[in-house]
Amino acid sequence: MVVREKFEQELAELNRKIIELTHLAAESISRSFTALENQDLDLALEIIEDDTKADMLEEEINEYAILLIAKQQPVAIDLRRIIAAIKIASDIERMADFGVNIAKSTIRIGQEPLIESLSHLRQMKEITMEMIRLSIEAFEKDDIVMARKIAEMDDEVDSLYGESIKSLLQLSNENLQQVTQLSLVARYLERTADHTTNVAESIYYLVRGRHFDLNE
Repeated sequence: MVVREKFEQELAELNRKIIELTHLAAESISRSFTALENQDLDLALEIIEDDTKADMLEEEINEYAILLIAKQQPVAIDLRRIIAAIKIASDIERMADFGVNIAKSTIRIGQEPLIESLSHLRQMKEITMEMIRLSIEAFEKDDIVMARKIAEMDDEVDSLYGESIKSLLQLSNENLQQVTQLSLVARYLERTADHTTNVAESIYYLVRGRHFDLNE
């Protein structure tokens, strides 16, 4: 096997690990919100226990990327791909952490009746999940048009976040503990969307070779 062909396979393996980590993060967010909606404390605990998978995979990605740099001494687009992979892995691992945080808020709320509909939070979750799905596709295809779409969707999440907090603050006299936890859930979803936008920025860097702030 020629050296270039071997390197291409190693880059493909790096990409595969990134995609696997993204799926873990998406699953964490999705399952944690299901736990919140159903007030399923057992599921919330399971999500927290599963978090080590994402942590270990991010570490594995970083070690693999550093090994590729040391062994292959890549330049230009290949080096950008490896650097972008390290940055993307960090952002994705943070998304998985936010899923765990939602699970922790679910446990703190417990099984007392929810004081408000989760409609705004549900919309935030659905848009965020679509952003994550698009980020996988954009990464696989090196698609900066799709990356820009992710940034546009982030604006929708920000708007819903503002509406959620405003609505929850009006209920602060009823159950401050639950208002606090639901506000945190809104914040975790908003931050997940921000980190997905960071992934989109890394894809832009990978393709164009320069940084671009998609949050502007």
